[in-house]
Parts: sequence; structure tokens; C-alpha cells
Amino acid sequence: MTATDETKRTTEPQTWAGALREVGRAALRHKVATGIIAVCVVGSLIAIGLVGSAAGETARPALVAAPAFRLPVLGHDGQQVSLSGYRGRPLIVNFFASWCEPCQKETPLLARFHSTGKGNVALVGLDENDTIGNATSFTRAEGVGYPVGFDPGGSAATSYGVAALPQTFFLNARHQIVHRVFGAVTLADLHKGIELATAAG
Repeated sequence: MTATDETKRTTEPQTWAGALREVGRAALRHKVATGIIAVCVVGSLIAIGLVGSAAGETARPALVAAPAFRLPVLGHDGQQVSLSGYRGRPLIVNFFASWCEPCQKETPLLARFHSTGKGNVALVGLDENDTIGNATSFTRAEGVGYPVGFDPGGSAATSYGVAALPQTFFLNARHQIVHRVFGAVTLADLHKGIELATAAG
């Protein structure tokens, strides 16, 4: 092909038929390259799908069942508080102790929140590694009206993996852990945890 022919071909209006012929020629000339590119594109899409799926699984981890507990109720001889006693109900489980400074700031908030009845979710306190005298005086002074399980040996804390106080767990109606707060809870923490517990139940 001469330079004149090439110039003529590129300056003339191209018909649909001509365009299709050009595409056919290009496909034949680059058949191998096109095949490789197609394979790469498909492979990339599959890889992206797999990564996206893995990321989705990571973002939504499986919920863990809360360990069972059964403890004597502080200040109520002969009574016990247990996880099974709240079967079918969302539950907040708060681990604390009278000697724990953050707990001393947190407990009055929990007592007020519980007394308003706005939480719409049951609340249980578990007093860990404490003496019965100190625990009783503390909870009475702070106006705690929710059940408190007395756990001087820390068995419940160990089963929940609690190494420092306070910690609060939010359970849905199936008693799966949907949220956990390390340190003293705030009002915002309570609302968030309750929202998750009731939505997941």
C-alpha cells in the first residue's frame, strides 16, 4: 500500500461495512494478544470477586455464643442469677468490682439507666474478685436495682476472657455476643449496644 492509498483510506468517510472489515482484520492480526488479554480480564474479575467475598466475611464475623454462668445474687441469700434465666431476651452483662475506679464512675450511670426503664433490655452485673461486704456496700450506695451475681473467684470473668475491669457485653436474644465495651461504658455505648442486641436478636 502506498502513502497516497493510506492517506486516502484514513481521510474517506468509513461505512459500517468497512468498519466491520477493519475490526475483523485487527482481530485476526491480534488474535493471540486478544486471547491473553481476555484471560487476564476474566482472571482479574474472579480475583476481585474472591477478595471482595473474603473482605465481606471479615467484616461480618460469626457471632459467638456467650458462656453460661450461674452465681448467687448479691444481697439475696438463696437466689441465683444465670444466663439461662434470661432465655429469649437480649441482655447486658457488666463485669465490675467495688475496688475498680472506672467501675465506681460507671456503676451510677448503669443504675440510673436501668431505673429509667428506657433500655428495654435486661441488665445483669457480675461482681468479680471482691469481698461480699465491700460489694454489698458499694451496690447499695450507688442504688443498683438490677441483679448482681457475686463471683469472688472470677470464674465468669475467666470464661468471658475478661482480664481487666470494667467490661460490658451486649447479647442478642439468642445470647450471642454482638458488642463488647472495654472500660467504663458511656450512654452512647449503651444505646449502640442495645441497638445491636435488639437488631441481631
